[in-house]
Amino acid sequence: MIPLATLRELYDYNYWARDRQLEACAALTQEQFLRPMGSSFPSVRDTLAHILGAELVWSGRWRGLSDAETFGVEKVPDLQEFIRRWPQQFSSLEVITERWRKVEQDVRGHLGELKEDLLLQPLTYKNFLGQTRSYPKWRALLHVVIHCSYHRGQVTTLLRQLDSPAAQVDYLVAYDQGILGH
Repeated sequence: MIPLATLRELYDYNYWARDRQLEACAALTQEQFLRPMGSSFPSVRDTLAHILGAELVWSGRWRGLSDAETFGVEKVPDLQEFIRRWPQQFSSLEVITERWRKVEQDVRGHLGELKEDLLLQPLTYKNFLGQTRSYPKWRALLHVVIHCSYHRGQVTTLLRQLDSPAAQVDYLVAYDQGILGH
């Protein structure tokens, strides 16, 4: 099991890296931000929206909400259509950033309330496909940070393909800059 203090540090890193990447994305034109690039998600906007959506859904699961409740829908009739439409509500980087700050508050609030002994308790939920899943809570918390890092790498590639500078978001860079505990 990963200790709670380490998980909290990983989330500090996660949001530091996110902020650096959002700053890098701010240099894009609106056309570049929305340009289909042929990655896992069509554009920089869509990739960022996916990362945000994943944090949102996991934050809801940690609080006992269904995925549909988290997104404010009765049910998701067609998951692929839902995934395709989700990014369309984010007309700009600023809109994504604003929504993400609210999700960050929820996540940090949850981490602040969490007690070490709860990390081993199972987190059981039904996903969008109606499948029941269960993991120790610490694994679900760790998954989110890894998932975000994976997709940040995709955003970095998209930025480079757009000839735009990418932020350096390595964990040890955050540590060297004093962002993380020494």
